[in-house]
Parts: sequence; structure tokens; C-alpha cells
Amino acid sequence: MNKLKLLSISIGIIYLWFGALKFFPEFCPSTVLACKTIDILTFGLIAPEWANFLLAIAECLIGIGLIVQKFHRVVIIAALIHMGFTFTPLILLPELSFSRAPFGFTMEGQYIMKNIVIVMALIILMPSKKVQTAQ
Repeated sequence: MNKLKLLSISIGIIYLWFGALKFFPEFCPSTVLACKTIDILTFGLIAPEWANFLLAIAECLIGIGLIVQKFHRVVIIAALIHMGFTFTPLILLPELSFSRAPFGFTMEGQYIMKNIVIVMALIILMPSKKVQTAQ
């Protein structure tokens, strides 16, 4: 098995595991942060329970997609969009992200910042778009 497949599978396991944890909010340390962020981003239109449930489904689907490597480009784009949103608490909820801004992170802030590695790995995994030439 090549290294890129292993990288995709490892990120998929993280996504699947963290997504599955969200189905059991009492076991998921990021539930409060995720629900507060989604509440702000959706202007309160999605109830916290639904927000958490939908996020759990999305993360599990991304995880499965990365593991089985079907529709890889679409799954990676979805993961990158998701990752973009994971950084929004740094701006929207600084009181939960920083003990002393801008460098003193809380545990939640550290949890967010580790996503930089996942973003870079997803960029590396992104399949190149094949251009078809007209004949």
C-alpha cells in the first residue's frame, strides 16, 4: 500500500472516530465548541442537537470516503471546506480559543490549531484534475 493511501486512511480514521464521538455528546470534548460555532454561523437557525447530529454525519461520511477512497476529489474538497470552518472559533469565540491571545491557546484552541496538519495533508492528497483535450 502506498504512502498516500495510508495518509488518506489515517485522516479518514480521525474523521470517522471524531464524527462517531459526536453521536455521544457526553464523550465528545468538542461538542460545546462545535455547537456554539454552528449557532453563530447559522444565526441560530439550527438547534444545537441538530447541528451536532448533522456534523457527526458529515464527519463520518468524510471519514468513510477517505478510507475507501471513492469520490476522492469530492471528499477532499468537503473535508477542506469543513476544515475551513473549524478555524472560525479562533475569531468568533476567542474566549474559548485563547487563554492569552494571540499565542496562549486553551485546550480547545490547541485542538483547532492541530488541524493545520490535516489541511496540508488533504492538499497533498488532492488528486489533480485531468484536463481532457478536444480532438
